[in-house]
Order: sequence, then C-alpha cells, then structure tokens
Amino acid sequence: MQNARDVLSPENLAMLQLIADTGSFAAAARQLDLVPSALTYRVRQIEDALDVLLFDRSARQAHPTAAGSELLREGARLLEDVDAIANHVRRVATGWEPQLTLSADQVISTQTLLELAESFYSIKPTPPTRLKFTEGILSGTLEALTSGQADLAIGVAVDAPSIAGLQTAPLGSLEFVFVVAPHHPLATAREPISDSVLRGHRMIAVADSARRGSITMGILPGQDVMTVDSMRAKIQAQLRGLGVGFLPEPMVRAYLQAGHLVMRELERPQRRVRLNYAWGRGIQAAPGQALAWWLEQLKSARTQQSLLENHHHF
Repeated sequence: MQNARDVLSPENLAMLQLIADTGSFAAAARQLDLVPSALTYRVRQIEDALDVLLFDRSARQAHPTAAGSELLREGARLLEDVDAIANHVRRVATGWEPQLTLSADQVISTQTLLELAESFYSIKPTPPTRLKFTEGILSGTLEALTSGQADLAIGVAVDAPSIAGLQTAPLGSLEFVFVVAPHHPLATAREPISDSVLRGHRMIAVADSARRGSITMGILPGQDVMTVDSMRAKIQAQLRGLGVGFLPEPMVRAYLQAGHLVMRELERPQRRVRLNYAWGRGIQAAPGQALAWWLEQLKSARTQQSLLENHHHF
C-alpha cells in the first residue's frame, strides 16, 4: 500500500479538485482522458493511504466528505506553494516575474490602472511578466496580498498586520460623502440628519471581499441593510432610491453635478479615509523588476491623485 506522501502528489490533488468541481467521477475522468474505473482506482488508493473516505458516493453527485473538503483546502494551499516556488525560480533567473497580480480596491480608478498597464507594456523590450488585476473591498484588498494571492495591494483602507516583509506606503486620502437620490425621503429631511432619523432608512452596504475577518462601515445598530457585492452596484442602488449611504466623492461627483444624487449633512462627521498601498510578504529578497516598476509609478503624486480621482466614466 502506498503511503500518504506518495499519494499526495500535485497531480492527484488536482484530480480530486476536478472531481469536486464537476461533481462526478465520470465527468472528471472524461476531462482527464481516463476510463472511469482508472480514476476510481486512483481515488481509492488515496483513501486507503490516508485511511479516510474522501467522497460520499451515496448520492448521484460526488460530494466531498468533511475529510475530503479539508484535504481539498490544504491541497489548494500546497499547489499554490508549488506554483510560488516555480515562479520564484523563474524570477531569479530572469529578474522579471512570470506573473504580477495586483489587488485594487474598487474605489481605485480602473481607467488609471489600465493607463499604467499600457505604460508597462510599452517598455522595450516588452516585459515577459503577465499582469493580473483583481478587485477587493475593504479588508479583502489587503487579504489578497497577505494570503499570497496578490503581489501588490492598492487602496488598502485598513491597518496592515505585523508580518515580516510586508511594507506599506501612503496613497492619499479619500472623502466619503453621504448621498441620497433626489426622490428619497432624506433628500428633504432637516439637516443635520441625526442617527435616530437615519436609523429609520435602509442603508446600502458593500460586502467586504475578505474571506476571514470582514468588516462593515457606517451601519447603525438595528438599521435595515441591503448588501451588494460591488461599489458600482451600490451607486446604482442609491440612484434608484433603494437606500442611502456613504460613497467616495470622486466616484459620485458627476452624479452630484447632474442632480441624480444629493449630498446630505449628518450629525456624525463626514468620513475621510486614509489609503495605502502594500507589497511583500514573508522574508523575501528585493522586488522583481515588474513590481519595482509599479512601486516607482506609485511614488508619483500625480499618479496617486489620478488613482483616487479619475472616475469620470462609469
């Protein structure tokens, strides 16, 4: 019988994940170009070596057991570590990272990020680095970096944890204004609006994209809340009068000027949020050439302002 180390190969872990994703041994076998009996035999070898049952075969679909789900979680982390080692080796050889992943909070201007990407690709010779952009909300922007899913986090609005090698620098501050649709009852309420009046109206909130330790901002105890998954959806919900809430002033400036949204004064102070950018995790050497280029761009006051202000197009 094989031991646990023999069966926990990257190939087998990927196979188990495929079974879980497809929900079927037969479907996974087709994608792997295997006969179902061969795939089933390999799964049983893994189960025998670990002395656990990984999939519940009583239902029509192949559902991971509790032990199977835990193996898939740990296996995904192991596969990420293997990829990280391979990427590190290639970076050491060339000085350019094979891929650079940037996690940007949704308050950051997508247009400016793409303009920076355009400048990056105009370097001669063209860098071999593949760029990948991901969006985050609140603590999820930083979590992408600390969990190893991103190399650079832009628009971090929460305090960075004390992790060896993690570095931060200021990006600027962003004013959040309280806005409502012109047909919403609070559009004509007496100012400044108190918390007791505000509590009687629905707040539109954006879900924190962090998997762990998510945070919420500006919601009163007992207040009705409608949660959306993006800043764009929050703006649209407030334009329809479905609720109220704080939004970054640059993102709603055009709507305020057109009269589609109205800014209202509250008894509580307006919110100004300090934003940072962060990079590095663990004990590692100097940044690769791609990350170093982006860090150099982020030092520019003009670039920082554009990342926060350039929201003219929606």
